Amino acid sequence: MFYSLKSRLIAFFVVLLVLSFATMSSLMFNESRSIIRSYIESSALEKMDEYGSFISMALTQIYDLSSLVFNSELTKSWNIALSDPGLPEGEKMLANLRLSEFLTQATNSYSGVSSVSVYHKDGLRVTGGNRVASDTSFLEAFWYNDFIRHGKRWVPAHTDPLEASLSKPYQVVSLMLPIGTFEPSPSKNWMKVNISADFLLEPLNRIHLGESGTIFLLDREGDPVLPQREEFNLAKDLLNAKELRDSDKPYGVRYMQNESGTNNIVVYKKLNVNDWLLVGVVPEGDLFAKLNMLRNTIVIFSTALLIAAVLAATWLSYGITKPLSRLASAMRSVQKGDFGLAELRIPPERSVRNEVGYVTATFRNMVVQLRHHIKTEFELKLLRQQAEYKSLLMQINPHFLFNTLELLSSLAMQRRKEDTVKVIDSLGKMLRFSLKMSDDLVPLSEELKYLRYYISILQIRFGERLVISIDEEGRLDKAEIVKFILQPLVENAVKYSFQMQPQAVVAIRVRSEGGRLRLSVRDNGAGMPPELVQRLRADSEAAQFAQMLTGDSRQIGLRNVLARCRLYYGPLFAFAIDSRIGEGTTIELQIPATGGETG
Repeated sequence: MFYSLKSRLIAFFVVLLVLSFATMSSLMFNESRSIIRSYIESSALEKMDEYGSFISMALTQIYDLSSLVFNSELTKSWNIALSDPGLPEGEKMLANLRLSEFLTQATNSYSGVSSVSVYHKDGLRVTGGNRVASDTSFLEAFWYNDFIRHGKRWVPAHTDPLEASLSKPYQVVSLMLPIGTFEPSPSKNWMKVNISADFLLEPLNRIHLGESGTIFLLDREGDPVLPQREEFNLAKDLLNAKELRDSDKPYGVRYMQNESGTNNIVVYKKLNVNDWLLVGVVPEGDLFAKLNMLRNTIVIFSTALLIAAVLAATWLSYGITKPLSRLASAMRSVQKGDFGLAELRIPPERSVRNEVGYVTATFRNMVVQLRHHIKTEFELKLLRQQAEYKSLLMQINPHFLFNTLELLSSLAMQRRKEDTVKVIDSLGKMLRFSLKMSDDLVPLSEELKYLRYYISILQIRFGERLVISIDEEGRLDKAEIVKFILQPLVENAVKYSFQMQPQAVVAIRVRSEGGRLRLSVRDNGAGMPPELVQRLRADSEAAQFAQMLTGDSRQIGLRNVLARCRLYYGPLFAFAIDSRIGEGTTIELQIPATGGETG
């Protein structure tokens, strides 16, 4: 009973139930990952919301301070004093010191603000702490040019020269505003309110997204506001700030794939102040590092169980798998046509004592019978194909001989003895060549010699009305082709050229290219209708040899050549017909260059 195929398969599938453990583990992993992902997303958005409130508070202080300086009577008095050319320099300096004292008091009132500076277009700079200086270098600063030319009021993290001179090398984020007007261009005075970049960055760094996740504060142009340029350049391809800002939702989560093919989680939140954007990027692998470690442990454990199950199944099913494998190998050999190897690979009858034994014995008998039938059918098909080929070949000579005998009769009646002798000589050489019916392949040089004998007969027949040329290219000395395939094409070309033109122009070209021979015949005849070209292709592909053998004389020629080439070369044969009505036809045969290398 245990040798039964059914019993062995049942035992094998029972062992495979062990794999259900791996399936359950996979489901648990995916569900756990979904829960962790949801928690991380909600946590990140909550922390971003808290940081957004902090940013709003800091920017509110900056705007309040700016409004205080902008609307102060002291600022207006300072502006009037600097604009009065008749006011003594001492009075102007006193106005500067008063403004500096006012800026000091204003800055001390707002803990988040680092410093406030007021600039005049002539290079004057007034800062808190009684610092008044005349320095036009700020006119070349990028933030000044962006403010004047483009109206860009917020300056991302940068090093302010004034802060650096006060032993404060940290970077600042600045707000630029005009004084006395709301437009930067016509203004003569400006204020620059600085806030330490670290003041904004430190709370942001306390928000953790995995082990290596980063949160960026971006301005409305999509550039980082804080000193995060290096990290931003690494993640720039994943942060499409415009696309996120154009989203209908004020916050959200997206999953994007980086260049290495791994997924990244992008969490974003729009800030109401300044149209700024908070964007966090974290590799998905960082969030699930511990979970992945647990999964790997489960995979290792499942693999060990699977190996044990495979070993047990192998021991139980050895009597089935081995003969089936050999049987499958034998089937592949049968598919390739190697019946001898298939019989060797079929397992012997004594090694199997169950249902597989019956299948094996039946398949062995089938292979033996199939091999015998195929051998018999192949021999019959080969004999039939050879008979068809010889029959097609026999059509050529009677057709040509009939036309040549008519020419000899005409020459005799015209008493053209020399031409008659030349025709008889050429005809004799052609007949001697054609009597070698046992040779299917002939050297290309012999075929061309046979063609030249035929051309000499045509030139005697038509005289100057026939212009014919033969062009040979490449190494053709070792090439061999099927005999009698050029002469019928030339005969058709001459015949159909004279139907349209008083002078027949025929060009024969023989060349070797890439291990193949290209034989083309071009005429200036009437051309072929497109439907005739399509019918010739269809007949050639369908191998309608029986119709060609029983057809009338009009079918001898091109169809005969195509049929013989298709019979001999099979799928290695190709042809092309380029025909234009009223202009002529070009027929090209493409065959293997058998009998030696050409190139």
